[in-house]
Amino acid sequence: MTRIIAITNQKGGVGKTTTAINLSAAIAKKGQRVLLVDLDSQGNATSGLGIARKKEMLSSYDVLMKDASLTEAVVPTRIDSLLVLPSNLKLAGAEVELVEEEEREYRLKNVLKGAVDGYDFVLIDCPPSLGLLTLNALTASDAILVPIQCEYFALEGLSQLMNTVKLVRRTLNPRLDIQGVVLTMFSGRMNLCVQVVEEVKHYFKHKVYDTIIPRSIRMSEAPSHGLPICLYDPRNIGTKAYDALADEFLKREGK
Repeated sequence: MTRIIAITNQKGGVGKTTTAINLSAAIAKKGQRVLLVDLDSQGNATSGLGIARKKEMLSSYDVLMKDASLTEAVVPTRIDSLLVLPSNLKLAGAEVELVEEEEREYRLKNVLKGAVDGYDFVLIDCPPSLGLLTLNALTASDAILVPIQCEYFALEGLSQLMNTVKLVRRTLNPRLDIQGVVLTMFSGRMNLCVQVVEEVKHYFKHKVYDTIIPRSIRMSEAPSHGLPICLYDPRNIGTKAYDALADEFLKREGK
């Protein structure tokens, strides 16, 4: 059965898209068939996997607006079992265009229903906001994965996200769960990072992954080459971290 996981945090710069790209790649390299849905109009998950963001390309916008099917719009990547539903700037208009539509919160859910049976996992890279696109992702998903940066304002805004999750559970998607919390951009040389880790673990308890994603210059470089870190630099600490995170993720998922 396909599991749909939304990778979300309305706070920008927390490693959300980096986690979407590299966790998807790491899971796919372990033999799982993965679809990464780019639901951010910036399209960084798309370009980060080497897919050019062309205006005329079919994208998540066309699928949400019912102008194309999911099968027509997905594209392959350099990892055989990883496919992407790409995004481009057209998606920025979807928030406005969907407002007047009936069942607007269910568009993505209806798109994915029956069309993702061939995948083990669908990971959704959400925009850094709690708008209609993120609401679509939460309504369509079984669970959310929350990346949190190891910095002073790490927990800022998370109460808003948790309140949104509770609201979605109550009104749109009662099965929505928290799959896990991933700490990112960790630097062991900073005492603050260690304090943040403890604070997040206190807040989320057993939901926090043991694997912590470190800061890495090579990992920052990889998207500009259109590659996940596992292909850009297989020996990098980021590659090892996301490989370990993928193992932990699959164990939680019973794979």
